[in-house]
Amino acid sequence: MFRTIRKILTALLLTVIVVISIVPFAWVLFSSFKTNSEILSGTLLFPSGFHFSNYVTAFKLAPLITFYKNSIFISIVGTALNLIVCSMAAYVVIRNSFKLKGLVMLLFSIGLIIPGAALLQPLYIILNATGLYNTRTGLILIYTALGMPTTFYVMMSYIKTIPYTLEEAAYIDGSGFFRTFVQIVLPLTRPAFATAGVIQFLLCWNEFQLALTLTGDTGKRTLPIALYYFKSAFASDYGAMFAATVVVVIPSIITFILLQKQVISGLAAGSVKG
Repeated sequence: MFRTIRKILTALLLTVIVVISIVPFAWVLFSSFKTNSEILSGTLLFPSGFHFSNYVTAFKLAPLITFYKNSIFISIVGTALNLIVCSMAAYVVIRNSFKLKGLVMLLFSIGLIIPGAALLQPLYIILNATGLYNTRTGLILIYTALGMPTTFYVMMSYIKTIPYTLEEAAYIDGSGFFRTFVQIVLPLTRPAFATAGVIQFLLCWNEFQLALTLTGDTGKRTLPIALYYFKSAFASDYGAMFAATVVVVIPSIITFILLQKQVISGLAAGSVKG
């Protein structure tokens, strides 16, 4: 009896959480097909008709194509660079003992608790001094660094679950440290790569404050900045603004849906072993 009640309560709780998570996006999605009068009048969730003109207007009023290209390039390169560096760093820290190991772990831990807003001024000064202000390269390097602590610990927790005997067998066969990492460890860490990759991709795709502060040219800015410009310049056209919002969030939702199994597997790895 108690188990049945617990299952029912768990199901109800999960249902409430799902509804709370979905309703805001559903409201934005359906509002993107409404006219401005329907939105302002506070009509029900569903529109009276689907007006795709809002999407046409959104692409006319804001340079969404340019922002899309920038976001795709910065997110893909920033994610790839982050995964390459952090996977190697995590492997070295896990499989080796050296004097500065504790310091390295401490620095990554500190990186988890420092908010990005606290770094705005020093990052602005550094990018100006190095000529990387208002460049995609500057944003890529910053996003790569900001996501390193999270990626490092995700990769480290998963690498701990890999039996060291597999690597020992490779060493006996004459494999070197780097070759063992590439041919033995990397194929086994795909769930962790998916988890860390999705987290890093979403960081690059959705980040707003740094992109706004560290770029000044429309040709270098990303999609979240497009919404900022859109709202400030065209605040009366809510239908187009909601359409632009849908355009911005759809890629991140699709990415998570496609990789959700690997993401869950990677996150759960650290709690199983190590």
